[in-house]
Amino acid sequence: MKIALLTTDNREPFREYHKPVPWFGTAPEALLQGFAQLPDVEVHVISCTQQRMAASPEKLADNIFFHSLHVPKIGWLRTLYQGCIRATRKKLRELRPDIVHGQGTERDSALGAVFSGFPNVLTIHGNMRLVAWLNPAPPFSYHWLAARLEAFCLPRTAGVVCITNYTREAVAGLAKKTWLLPNAVDGGFFDVRPQINFAEPPVILCVGVISSRKNQNAFIRALDPLAAAKKIRLVFLGLGLRDDPYGREFFELLRTRPWCEHHGFVDRGQLKHWLRGAALLALPSLEDNCPMTVLEAAAAGVPVVAANVGGVPDLIADGKTGLLCDPHNDASMGGAVKKILAQPELARALAAQANHCAQERFRPSVVARRHLEIYQEVLRRPLWIARTRQLL
Repeated sequence: MKIALLTTDNREPFREYHKPVPWFGTAPEALLQGFAQLPDVEVHVISCTQQRMAASPEKLADNIFFHSLHVPKIGWLRTLYQGCIRATRKKLRELRPDIVHGQGTERDSALGAVFSGFPNVLTIHGNMRLVAWLNPAPPFSYHWLAARLEAFCLPRTAGVVCITNYTREAVAGLAKKTWLLPNAVDGGFFDVRPQINFAEPPVILCVGVISSRKNQNAFIRALDPLAAAKKIRLVFLGLGLRDDPYGREFFELLRTRPWCEHHGFVDRGQLKHWLRGAALLALPSLEDNCPMTVLEAAAAGVPVVAANVGGVPDLIADGKTGLLCDPHNDASMGGAVKKILAQPELARALAAQANHCAQERFRPSVVARRHLEIYQEVLRRPLWIARTRQLL
């Protein structure tokens, strides 16, 4: 089977055009790891960029090819990604894949898939309509436009791969078909094997962009009583902007709390290092779909305390594979963390069960094989058979 995977080359949003190798979101990267283990598939990864890359590899693995498409700035959001759509469609007509898979509705990938003329499916990673609603987006802002483009694409694809029931419920009124399939996790996280370190002071990891949606400021205040009674290290990993109002409040909170640390954005290798020495991972978000840090901690065998919101309950069985808490309640967040730190045997049992579930659900090869089943289901539909014959 020949698959075209449309996704963002992160050298574009991070303006790292000089780097010779593309890098993608954690979920697409892990899915590609799975496809690389399936010799009967041929995958073509297609990404659009506003500047020409200094260099790019032709292949990412023996059966995975990479295509970087240069699209001038006028062809991006200001024209609703018309340039990206045309460049992608031209490349797809050269490749003639069996199916096109758009990864995410945040940028051009979903539009490239639905306008491809080939059988296509979408995966939603961030629910743009929900994000725009929860954080009221001004008209014609990025989130406002992304939400409307997402609503446009959903009825025009063969189906949506929903990584949690949260997304499945959100797209139920628009999508023709949905499949429930969680993200894959980078296989390297299964080899981390942490010690679940409860030495003084234990390290509590909180991973994510510093933002009101991730709720770090309330989490800091929730742990004030615990920090007054016990030595702890609360370590934040993720981009934080000091000129953003929420970011300014965050850094002011850290200034007065020596037990809090911020180490900025880290790559996957650095995250694995932090997980090896962590007592637990905390996710106090007010909204989340399928947070990769929860999956990565489960794969690594690190106990998790996470907010009972969005798609998180699909990933954590409360009291069995982690602890859920109320992100609007300081006592709930602080109490869950205190319980993990006070009961090492419970923490190890939760981590062991979470790791067992991760082995069965999130390994790259498992998720990749399930994707093939979804593609085959789509290609068996009479409508797509007829359209594919017309293209040929």
